[in-house]
Amino acid sequence: MDSLTIFLTQLIMSIGVYSLLAKWVVSPWLRNKALPIALMILIAPHAMRHIGLTFLVPSVTDPDIPLSFAFMTAWGDFVSGVLAIACLFALKNGWRLAFPLVWLFNIVGTADLVTALSQAEAVPMLAGTWYIPTFFVPLLLVTHYLIFLLLLKRNQSQN
Repeated sequence: MDSLTIFLTQLIMSIGVYSLLAKWVVSPWLRNKALPIALMILIAPHAMRHIGLTFLVPSVTDPDIPLSFAFMTAWGDFVSGVLAIACLFALKNGWRLAFPLVWLFNIVGTADLVTALSQAEAVPMLAGTWYIPTFFVPLLLVTHYLIFLLLLKRNQSQN
């Protein structure tokens, strides 16, 4: 198997496992939580997206990794992580702009992940960062999905 096939297999299997856990365990458990708490739990892993800055470390990734991929992925993750931390503070403190901020974070964070994953030419050059898109990104994608569901449910209940 070539690198891209292995990468896609691992990515899809990880998304599958996280999706099953979300359906069987996380979603039922979150139903009993207040919305801000449920959102904080789902946003918490995204507060660690500063890890994406690793793509800018030459000794960790292949030196031939496309600069556009490394730059956009690293800074997209970092901005998403900062937004996630802002959301945690806003939700914890009941700020009026908490839910619009969560919408912004979720849209920006999802777009960042989809953009990074669409750049398949970088896959063979991920070297020491392979675990980020095959293990961590699937978790982030599934939590983004769950956050969208909670936000949409909130909007429907307000109408």
